Amino acid sequence: MKYNIEKTEQEWLAELGPEKYRVLRQKGTEAPHSGKYNLHFDQGQYCCAACGQALFADDSKFNSSCGWPSFDNALPGTIEYIKDTTYGMLRTEVVCSNCGSHLGHVFDDGPTDTKQRYCINSLSVDFKER
Repeated sequence: MKYNIEKTEQEWLAELGPEKYRVLRQKGTEAPHSGKYNLHFDQGQYCCAACGQALFADDSKFNSSCGWPSFDNALPGTIEYIKDTTYGMLRTEVVCSNCGSHLGHVFDDGPTDTKQRYCINSLSVDFKER
């Protein structure tokens, strides 16, 4: 897949550092209840930590008690959806449409009208206050 932002893996590692690189570029997951945005509910936007593209608005965030930041809707055109069959499961991976960085997964078990639960790593996003 071609993305607007393309860098070598060495460039990504130098820019992101080892922990963000592991999550964003190697499809890692942070430990549940460890991320700084899990129980964060300020007003603003959640943006890709690799390229800065806005991904989620504050009004789409909810407390799912799953241990990771959860959203019921992404900003239009900001997410790419990829079939993920790792670990013997069928899931939908979500990546930034601008740079291809791994954000997390989306599930159809959300409590709101969208029925979506975007389960996102805190390390995959930065928060920009409104």
